[in-house]
Amino acid sequence: MQTPIRVGLVGYGIAAQVMHLPFLTTMKEYLLVSILERHNNHSKEKYPFITVAKTIEELVCNPGIDLVVITSPNDTHFDYAQKALLAGKHVVLEKPFTITSSDATKLIALATRTNLVLSVFHNRRYVADFLTIKKLLKEKLLGEVVEFEAHYDRYRPEQKPNAWREENKPGSGILYDLGSHLIDQALYLFGLPQTITAHVRLQRPHARTNDYFDLRLDYGFTKVILKACMLVREPGPRYMIHDTEGSFIKFGEDPQEAMLKTGVLPTIPHWGEEPEQQWGLLHTAIEGKIIREKYPSLPGNFGWYYKNLSETLLHGATLKERPEHGYNAIRLIELASESNQKKCSVKCTGLIGPPSG
Repeated sequence: MQTPIRVGLVGYGIAAQVMHLPFLTTMKEYLLVSILERHNNHSKEKYPFITVAKTIEELVCNPGIDLVVITSPNDTHFDYAQKALLAGKHVVLEKPFTITSSDATKLIALATRTNLVLSVFHNRRYVADFLTIKKLLKEKLLGEVVEFEAHYDRYRPEQKPNAWREENKPGSGILYDLGSHLIDQALYLFGLPQTITAHVRLQRPHARTNDYFDLRLDYGFTKVILKACMLVREPGPRYMIHDTEGSFIKFGEDPQEAMLKTGVLPTIPHWGEEPEQQWGLLHTAIEGKIIREKYPSLPGNFGWYYKNLSETLLHGATLKERPEHGYNAIRLIELASESNQKKCSVKCTGLIGPPSG
């Protein structure tokens, strides 16, 4: 494949406009060619050089496209990705990868058979807090992890207008939406769990699909807690890690999404850096000396996902966000739903190794 990689984008919602286009249009490795908008031509106003496609068939059959990036609603992921792969295109799927693990398995098999790259956009691997936690754990600054707790909380007591994620339909709800992020992070850091115990609820009066979850992943010595809620007005720590030698407590949100929503492009100096007041608190012992201080956050950059992908497409580098990672997140969502329904812990069967990290 030659540079630039020619891109067709499916969908022009918030995910496309905020999470994908600022990087695809500012990185020299990519060239935006076409956007699928079924009912409008809004993308043409900002990107007048592109072609607006009206059907998935029109987009994937365009011979001038190498890579199809799918950001449309979750229930379209399998069908659209399958059409793109059959048309000979490499594919990026927004999370969640698919709605079911069986659909994920079919896509993985198809990508293997057609010798095409299929990847899942797990961009939360490239945020300041997660990158910093990776460094802490790799350097063993806290000893062995006893308990890891991660939150993705919001305060949204009212229903968001025209939000398909809040409709009662396959693939909707907070477990698929935010759960995909937290589950992938846990799999990356700790590998495949032994069991999962889940509480999934509808907390808001108007809720038509789940808006709260509490997942407990058992790794034997290590316990992992993943939580998300839409009724947290005053958020607590985003991450809490307790280890044999100390603790790490992290508040606040990676700044990238907020900046991208205001139209700031990821080309400015110091992109993805957190302010010092948002750094996490490290309390540990190093060579017998007690350390209790702010630990500098590494900068985040969602663009590293697309940098890694370009290295795979152009130079044959190992793909970092593999389709198996997307499959494992969906499989754990299915197991969480089973646990919640049965009101008990269930074994984590059907996962694909090796772990993500």
